[in-house]
Amino acid sequence: MADEYILEMHGICKYFPGVKALDGVELQVRPGTVHTLMGENGAGKSTLMKCLIGMQPVTAGTIIHKGKEVHFKSVQDSIHAGITMIQQELSPVLERTVADNLWLGREPMKNKFMCDNKALYTEAEALFKKLNLEVDVYAKMKDLTVAKQQMVEIAKAVSHDANIVIMDEPTSALTDAEVEDLFRIIADLKAQNVAIIYISHKMDEIFRISDDITVFRDGTYVGTDRAANLNNEKLIEMMVGRKITNMFPKIPCPIGDVMFKVENLNSGKQVKNVSFEVRKGEILGFAGLVGAGRTETMETIFGMRHKDSGRIWLNGKELDIKSPRDAIDNKIGLLTEDRRGNGIFGLLSITDNTTVANWGAYGLPMDNKQMLKDTEEYNTKLRTKTPTWETRIMNLSGGNQQKVLLARWLLTKPDLLIVDEPTRGIDVGAKSEIHELLSRLAGEGKAIIVISSEMPEVMGISDRIVVMHEGEMTGILDRDQFSQELLMRYATGGSAVEELKQQSAQE
Repeated sequence: MADEYILEMHGICKYFPGVKALDGVELQVRPGTVHTLMGENGAGKSTLMKCLIGMQPVTAGTIIHKGKEVHFKSVQDSIHAGITMIQQELSPVLERTVADNLWLGREPMKNKFMCDNKALYTEAEALFKKLNLEVDVYAKMKDLTVAKQQMVEIAKAVSHDANIVIMDEPTSALTDAEVEDLFRIIADLKAQNVAIIYISHKMDEIFRISDDITVFRDGTYVGTDRAANLNNEKLIEMMVGRKITNMFPKIPCPIGDVMFKVENLNSGKQVKNVSFEVRKGEILGFAGLVGAGRTETMETIFGMRHKDSGRIWLNGKELDIKSPRDAIDNKIGLLTEDRRGNGIFGLLSITDNTTVANWGAYGLPMDNKQMLKDTEEYNTKLRTKTPTWETRIMNLSGGNQQKVLLARWLLTKPDLLIVDEPTRGIDVGAKSEIHELLSRLAGEGKAIIVISSEMPEVMGISDRIVVMHEGEMTGILDRDQFSQELLMRYATGGSAVEELKQQSAQE
């Protein structure tokens, strides 16, 4: 019966020039439930939600909210109706405080013209206390981690007293403890009869919290079912239209001599005396919890952070890297963790974003024909979905943006490729493709460093794993030593040195 649904979307179509983003899509959401949307990147999940909240006008179709047909013309319209959305790509006002961001556009007022600053911060603190979240409301957003910024966005969405909350990849940057906080908030919202529309590619959390699951493929509706009636295999097959037998395809390849070496690297409080080697043909994983120093270590190597001390060698040559340009010139590539903040150039085309790190190779004036050829070659290999190569990268899904960035670094033909959370926010089909690609690059003699917060991923793809905790290395594991229990022990501060002492004492 229609009245059992808080939201119905029927025959939704959204056309952009040259592409059908949505073609006759259906969605029916029950109040007080978690309804998860699944599908590969480019399947239309985020586009459908943007149509719902008034960010994008629908080309055709009907939206019914609480039994009445609605036509939201702006995000403010949908918020006033009780529908809020936590976007996949965060866009905080970085120079303003947490409290400013929380109440932006709806600040408590002393009178018609003056903001009540005391109430602004008091109400912000009260909200975080109610949600049992530890966030400094006086801190500037730029000083927060991506995970803390995400928690602010979650608090903002909840603060609107919504009847539908849309969460687009909300856990992509959260620690395990923060994920538990989010799931507690979701449970509280469900108890208040609020509907949650949840977009994620993480199978374990989907089956843990979902009541209903809807699957899209290439902008079309595949089907909806209760989560209890589905499993990983059924869901993946619905999403990609084929069976994926190996999520982490590790192609065996010969491992050669040491290509890259770091010795006693230090940078501020985040990187403390880090030393490791990577061999030709090897994939070296970096594991640890948020704040462990993995990203900061790679940013120091790449010249994005000041190096206090330490030495770096590539192919036997000691390097003095003071900027990313130095790193690129020495055949080092870095796919960054924060693709929006320091990865993509949103207003530029896919061609510009793909070729930007290699512009020096195209001469003056630039050879636009060769740039377009390279863009097409490398993005076709990665199956990047886009209407044209001149489309602005900001108009692509998060997963397709990630593919363009990966194409950028492959085009520079690096000897060392560092990839930080390469599959964050990417669907299962694309994940498998990227894992296979990294294995193939290792097979070509490249040295690969992979940072991942997903233990099955880092164990599945790596030959060895470096584990870090609070800026320090706590262990290096060979493939035959991999286990989630051991990784977690090292990631929470246990060290390999302590392990060896314990083993010796037992013997």
